[in-house]
Amino acid sequence: MAKANRTLHSSSPQQATAGQGHSDKRVALITGSSSGFGLLIALVLARQGWHVIATMRDLSRREQLEQQAIQEGLQAQIAYVRLDVNEDHSIAQAIAGIVQQYGRLDVLINNAGYAAGGFVEHVPMEAWRSQLETNVFGVIAVTRAVLPIMRQQRSGMIINMSSISGIAAFPGYAPYTTSKFAVEGFSESLRQEMARYGVHIVLVEPGAYRTAIWNKGLSAIHTAEDSPYKDHLEAVLAYSRHSSQHAPDPQQVAQLIGRLVNKRRPRLRYAVGQGTGILVWAKRILPWGLLERIIDRVLR
Repeated sequence: MAKANRTLHSSSPQQATAGQGHSDKRVALITGSSSGFGLLIALVLARQGWHVIATMRDLSRREQLEQQAIQEGLQAQIAYVRLDVNEDHSIAQAIAGIVQQYGRLDVLINNAGYAAGGFVEHVPMEAWRSQLETNVFGVIAVTRAVLPIMRQQRSGMIINMSSISGIAAFPGYAPYTTSKFAVEGFSESLRQEMARYGVHIVLVEPGAYRTAIWNKGLSAIHTAEDSPYKDHLEAVLAYSRHSSQHAPDPQQVAQLIGRLVNKRRPRLRYAVGQGTGILVWAKRILPWGLLERIIDRVLR
């Protein structure tokens, strides 16, 4: 079967304006679509009949998604667009091309991100800045680019992929946790700003799932050979490895988002995954000192 090769291009972002009515089908933009949740979400929405704009920093990494789309006969539903959330020009060009092509944008799923870890003392400042640049400022930059479109439409949904780590923090992952706490606060404010324009802001907070993000994070932990935190870090990593090996299928998260995009009045937060409901409850109800002791006991 011939390989699909749908890409969008826009040479002039200023040419794109919302509301041109080019398409009757709903249009969803997903960042970080080359693997993990992003790839699965793209397929779920394509099966529902959406025009899916699967974006990624490096388009050569689209092969896995492209092949699965071809196998399912979904290649006409998915377009591939280069979008680096850390490059303003890349964002502007991608959004302009989408609106030129379709005349609308109904859903943005901010999925691009990665996990950096290590005990605070050993994580260099450039690693902190890089983590926040992608996981926080990247989310903000892409969101700001689509807000005028959705505001003028007076409709739309922005789903920010947070994490249970944006609700409760664990040792050894402070950079990642910091970024997700920031996304939570950003989403709370934005939801209130956009409510009067019919634009819904939603947080999806997965627990541990079988995706590459934790394998990549575990392989890039910042530490030192003579670290005084060595034993504590080993306990954290052992727990993380066990969790990732026994984690549920990430398809659960993709299916959840497939339902959320069809809701008229979605809630702000959706925690999903093993133990997430208990952890959210514990964070709200238990004294911090008790919760801290429980986390320490689990890690031991």
